[in-house]
Amino acid sequence: MVLRGSVAQMEDAFKVRLSNYKDEKGKVFRGRTGEIKIPAELEGIVEGVFGLDNRVIATPKFRISKSAKDAKKGNVKGVKKGHTKDAKGKNGKKNDGKKKSAAVASTPPYFPTQIAALYNFPPGLTGKNQCIALIELGGGYEIADITNYFKQMNLPVPNVVALSVDGAHNSPTTPGSADGEVLLDIEVAAGIAPDATIAVYFAGNTNQGFLDAINTAIHDTQFEPTIISISWGSAEGAAGGWTITSLNAFNESFQAASIMGITVCAAAGDDGSNDNVNDQKVHVDFPASSPYVLACGGTKLVAADGKISGETVWNEDPPSGGATGGGVSEVFPLPSYQSDAKVPVSLNTKKTGRGVPDISADADPNTGYTILVDGEQMQIGGTSAVAPMMAGLLARINQQKGKPVGFIHPVLYANPAVCRDITQGNNITVTKGKKGYTAGPGYDACSGLGVPDGTALMNIL
Repeated sequence: MVLRGSVAQMEDAFKVRLSNYKDEKGKVFRGRTGEIKIPAELEGIVEGVFGLDNRVIATPKFRISKSAKDAKKGNVKGVKKGHTKDAKGKNGKKNDGKKKSAAVASTPPYFPTQIAALYNFPPGLTGKNQCIALIELGGGYEIADITNYFKQMNLPVPNVVALSVDGAHNSPTTPGSADGEVLLDIEVAAGIAPDATIAVYFAGNTNQGFLDAINTAIHDTQFEPTIISISWGSAEGAAGGWTITSLNAFNESFQAASIMGITVCAAAGDDGSNDNVNDQKVHVDFPASSPYVLACGGTKLVAADGKISGETVWNEDPPSGGATGGGVSEVFPLPSYQSDAKVPVSLNTKKTGRGVPDISADADPNTGYTILVDGEQMQIGGTSAVAPMMAGLLARINQQKGKPVGFIHPVLYANPAVCRDITQGNNITVTKGKKGYTAGPGYDACSGLGVPDGTALMNIL
């Protein structure tokens, strides 16, 4: 139900006070004071009220390679064969969880087709007759970028469709803006599944806009996407601006998607164990923490001559370099499919909960992806790349299967051997007490089950 009215009418209807506020960046938003109240006869019928508060709710989970940016500015000396150091010659944390590296190595970035080969995605499949939905809360794309990018890979130009939700539109601006997120999502998803339709749902970056975009994609009877990729989010709970009501409403939508045979993939975050919250506690990112979402974490991938030579948890000296999100939900309980996974307890509460991520793949921007944004070739990473990568893989699998695989979690956790275990590194970014999660044999809350072998995953599904 959609209600419209004046501020005074809304205040009277829900017994709240609405005012304008400024966030830490000086952006004005409408917020409320007072608990939302509804008539007693609607208790149990109205599940949530959205739109009274229109503050920004989510951030995009992409990172531009710092060493690549420094090299472009002329701040780096001795650049050789695509390997660079950052401006200070440092690389933050080495991903073995023990020592710091002396230098940042920025490898030549990958095209999605190269990643597909390295991760053994099933060949000969292109996502034909499939539709991938991308949720975007800002930015936009130019058709020229997509056309030129796919010419570089000698692939057909994909069918990309921009869809407006609540009046938001495809609005490209400049490289480095949210356009980087939009193009990363499109180019990675379509690079893996070039014959799939890519439906891009543009919505406002508010609680209401985000939820409306998700529900629009789930119930779209025209394009009927069977996979949804989300690269936006924020820390679970009040720290990220979420209320319990909103978390439950989103989670119910994801549950509906799972029942309808739609797989939802979401980035696990790019700020390590604190998830960009400076309260010295660990946090997981939502929507990745929903038990109905495939949470996608990040690794640092090293490969040569078409073969993987090493892969560790992504952790490159946040906030500049970024680190994979991951941890244990303090909102959603441990789901049944994770009951035997030995998910650790929350470092805050010492209680069990939904473990994040489920899987991981290359996300370190220094081992990242070649992406064309607003006419500029950029090296980009972030867990934002992993969600559309998995969406592209699932589009291939859906094509082969002849119907959508839908909610894959129970089968995935029953067959952990389809993932290559990541056993080195951590996502520690909480400075006080150095709190975070460390990789080891089996499931861990920084790399999940590990990196899926695409063909092996197809075989179990």
